[in-house]
Amino acid sequence: MTDIVWHQHEIDQAARGRQKNQNPVLLWFTGLSGSGKSTLAGALEHALFEAGFHTYLLDGDNVRHGLCKDLGFSLDDRDENLRRVGEVAKLMVDAGLVVLSAFISPTRAERERVRKLFPEGKFIEVHVSTPLSVCESRDPKGLYAKARKGEIAHFTGISSPYEDPDSAELTIDTSKGDLATQVQALVDYLSALQVIDGEKMVAGLGI
Repeated sequence: MTDIVWHQHEIDQAARGRQKNQNPVLLWFTGLSGSGKSTLAGALEHALFEAGFHTYLLDGDNVRHGLCKDLGFSLDDRDENLRRVGEVAKLMVDAGLVVLSAFISPTRAERERVRKLFPEGKFIEVHVSTPLSVCESRDPKGLYAKARKGEIAHFTGISSPYEDPDSAELTIDTSKGDLATQVQALVDYLSALQVIDGEKMVAGLGI
C-alpha cells in the first residue's frame, strides 16, 4: 500500500455541496430489526428529494444484492459489510450528497469505525430506539420468529446483543408519535446544522 497515494482533485466536497445548495453529511440510522430504520430514513429521503435536495439511501438488504453479495452473516462478514458501506458512504458524501444509511450495526465499535471516516459534524448517528417488544411484535420479515426457534444464529436482540449508542446525535422511538412528526424532528435538526435550508422544505414534508 506504500505506492498508493490519494490524488486530490481540483473539485472538492465543499464545491460539490455548494453546487447542490446543501452541506453533505451521512445520517447513520441504527437500531434493532423492525425498529423502523428503513421506514424513517426512506420518509426523510422522500421529503428531502421533494424539496430539491440531492440524496442517496443505503439500505441493509439492498447492498447485499451487489456490493456485499459475496458476504454471509458471520460476525466477520457483518463487520466487513459495514466497513464497505462506510467507505461507499464516504465517497457519496464527498460527491456532495446527503447520504442516509439504515443498518442494525449492533456494536458501538462498528459505528465508531464508520464515524472516524468522517470529519467532525459529517457523521450524524440516529438511534432508532424502538423497544425490542415492539420490534418483535412487528416482525415484518418473520425473522424474530425464526430466531426464537433457533433457526437464525447471532440474531441481534435475541441471541446476539445490541449496544445502544453512548452519544447519538438524535434518538427516535418510532413507537411514539407519528412518522411525520419524527421526520420533522430530523428536518429541524438538519436545518439547525445548516445541512439544508429548512425554508425549502415543502409543507407537510410530502409524506
